[in-house]
Amino acid sequence: MKPLDMTLYFITDSTCVPEDRFLPVVEAACKGGATIVQLREKDRSTREYLDLARSTHEITAKYGIPLIIDDRVDVAMAIGAEGVHVGQSDMPACDARRILGPEKIVGVTAKTVPQALEAYEQGADYLGCGAIYPTTTHVKTVITPVETLKDVVKAVPIPVNAIGGLNKDNIFVLKGSGIAGICVVSAIMKAADPELATRELKQAFSALNS
Repeated sequence: MKPLDMTLYFITDSTCVPEDRFLPVVEAACKGGATIVQLREKDRSTREYLDLARSTHEITAKYGIPLIIDDRVDVAMAIGAEGVHVGQSDMPACDARRILGPEKIVGVTAKTVPQALEAYEQGADYLGCGAIYPTTTHVKTVITPVETLKDVVKAVPIPVNAIGGLNKDNIFVLKGSGIAGICVVSAIMKAADPELATRELKQAFSALNS
């Protein structure tokens, strides 16, 4: 597997936009420079999830961007996605790795150093750590101090991304944290111009590390 570019990890939320706008937002984010796309659908049936995942994968594949499926290893396998992301209450990373094989990407949400170490030992390729700020998504938010984020980064040799309420104007708190990139949802999904928003987020992250 080639090295992951974790710079701008875009997580979708179809509840933010009308149905006919969802795929155009995904494409705009890809044009704007998203380096990974995660399809996160908590409330769809398996059939609906599969249909949306296939349509999303057609777009990401066109831009050479990995598509990660949240939680659903079966959906990831069925559509040939590049990987899966699992949380602490989802399938353990070791089981996801065993099912998907060594060539697929397995990401894990880790909010503490023990969780990070366990995920790494179980074969995770990267970690998502947060929430740094309160979020407007329907995912339950538990705030993660930046100091904890720094400890997680130091604890494991795999990339760690910050997540949770991040936008171009507030990521300055992450300076010096050692993260590989940022995960964003609303800052792109709810933007009037998602392509521009994606470009500005990448520029802000680059400035953070300059």
